[in-house]
Amino acid sequence: MIESMDTFPKILLDNAKKFPPTKIAMREKDYGVWQSYSWQDYLNQARDFALGLASLGFKRDDKLAIIGDNRPQLYWGLAGCQCLGGVPVPLYQDAIEQELLYILDHSEASFALAEDQEQSDKLLALKEEIPGLEYIIYDDPRGMHHYPQPFLMAFTHVQELGRKFGAENPDYFLDEVNKGQPDDLSIICYTSGTTGNPKGVMLTYHNMVTTATNTSEMEGLQEDEEVMAYLPMAWIGDHNFSYANSMVVGFTTNCPEAPSTVMHDMKEVGPTYIFCPPRIWENILTQVMIRMEDAAWIKQKMFHFFMKVASKVEKLRIAHEPVPIGQKVLYQLGRFLVYAPLVDNLGMRKVRIAYTAGEAIGPEIFEFFRSIGVNLKQVYGMTESSAIISIQKDDDIDSETVGTPIPDLEIRITDKGEVMYKSPGVFQGYYKNQEASEETLEDGWVHSGDAGYVTKHGHLKIIDRAKDVSKLKDGTMFAPKYIENKLKFCPYIKEVVAHGRDMDYVATFIDIDYGAVGNWAERRHIAYTSYTDLAQKPEVYDLIFNEINRVNKSLSNDEQLRGAQIKRFLLLHKELDPDDGEITRTRKVRRMFVAEKYGDLIDALYSDKDSIKVDAVITYEDGRKANIKADLAIRNAETY
Repeated sequence: MIESMDTFPKILLDNAKKFPPTKIAMREKDYGVWQSYSWQDYLNQARDFALGLASLGFKRDDKLAIIGDNRPQLYWGLAGCQCLGGVPVPLYQDAIEQELLYILDHSEASFALAEDQEQSDKLLALKEEIPGLEYIIYDDPRGMHHYPQPFLMAFTHVQELGRKFGAENPDYFLDEVNKGQPDDLSIICYTSGTTGNPKGVMLTYHNMVTTATNTSEMEGLQEDEEVMAYLPMAWIGDHNFSYANSMVVGFTTNCPEAPSTVMHDMKEVGPTYIFCPPRIWENILTQVMIRMEDAAWIKQKMFHFFMKVASKVEKLRIAHEPVPIGQKVLYQLGRFLVYAPLVDNLGMRKVRIAYTAGEAIGPEIFEFFRSIGVNLKQVYGMTESSAIISIQKDDDIDSETVGTPIPDLEIRITDKGEVMYKSPGVFQGYYKNQEASEETLEDGWVHSGDAGYVTKHGHLKIIDRAKDVSKLKDGTMFAPKYIENKLKFCPYIKEVVAHGRDMDYVATFIDIDYGAVGNWAERRHIAYTSYTDLAQKPEVYDLIFNEINRVNKSLSNDEQLRGAQIKRFLLLHKELDPDDGEITRTRKVRRMFVAEKYGDLIDALYSDKDSIKVDAVITYEDGRKANIKADLAIRNAETY
């Protein structure tokens, strides 16, 4: 008997009981075929794995590290761990060994669940340095047949052990599930670590279940929703949307065949509820623009004409102003000729709710998707809030804000302009880091670290990270992320790092989008041999120069930021990379690290030099290193 619905294992038991076998809980595309699993299947798989863990000595409060792409077995493993009162610790699948070493050691994980041979090899390489890691369990058996280690075993073998253990102990599973309490730890999610080592955010069932319930009710989520699970399981966003919300509401989670097939698989599934961080929306828009440049002349003209119509109409909608009848007619024609076919091609025809979060999105990118009929809304949150703080309402959109607080959440702004919040979703503290916990938590309120304010309409507006907002020498406000996001609307720009704190002017590093710029260069018969070679082409500098001028014109219309126009820039010789420590796994710039590593480039931007030589070392995912030598050009931009 299930006592209450206050933990995910109890909710899982209830879902298996109340939903019929035809109700699909999870799908996975494997070898080109979609495999479906009911809620009863979900429970059976999780129960067998949980009992298998128990037979191997897994106990309440033990930690299970999980690493790999989104696979049903990894979600079942997460649920199985929780059924025994264990604590899952998801890891970023593209993390290098040293990053994994820190988290595995710090979290005291005694078991690990890996997707395949690649992830198992990473864990095996660290086994001697982490003696507390007792067992490594893998899902995909390909390439694993000749591994002799006795502590290494298949997911299916653990389930076989579990079925045997369950037959001998018929009441064990339900007894363990019922021992679970809402104040028990549900998960430890590690932050991306923009300023140092990642911190383990401790979240209870009360935190996660309450937040998932409140947000689901606020957004009117139903049992028939379809969501794509393709973002890292280590990220709180995926845990909230693909696991917590799915459990609470009972909708279907879909796992793509591979990260590279997400867009294709999405067309087949037809999700109704999707989440993409700004980088994904930027990539989708880049691909749309690249395809349009390859289209026939008449299609290009039609696309650009109707996109101007859509942009005007969407701006009027957001401002709650009437749309002239002529624009309405043109928009409906555009829907038939351009918008609907484009949305369908992107696999978003059935999308009812689309979210963006993780960092700020450029207003132009946001308005583009809304203008073609995608109900894209900004969400603000963080790991410490159980993922969600505020959401934009369907009928109350502002491209410059992140919406209004979710139910049961309070926001206040400090005298210094920092956003603080308090809710049932507030985390319990950082694992084994009392000092950081005390710095962040204050009488139940969380210091978000973000600078922002509440508008007269009750919307929360985030300006930047509080520690990153500063001033130029002349007193002009300098908000680097705001400037960077404006530049990243350009499909040819992948990443930007803006400099200007206590300086005379703003200068930027820019990473080109290798695919988009490469496609652009090929159409113009510009030969290149590598990323570094392409980035230093004069024609590419001219291309980016024009985009910087576009942003500067926009900034010139802002009284507060007029003096923060970009004066100097250079195109980097390589992409900023998590393996080189320059950005986090969630693609947030580690500003202090970049400033220290590329100090000579920054100095050159604030000199009269027109170029600077670099001799840099890059790190590949497998740990190999290589040298890059280049002569980087430095250009002046136009200011207005």
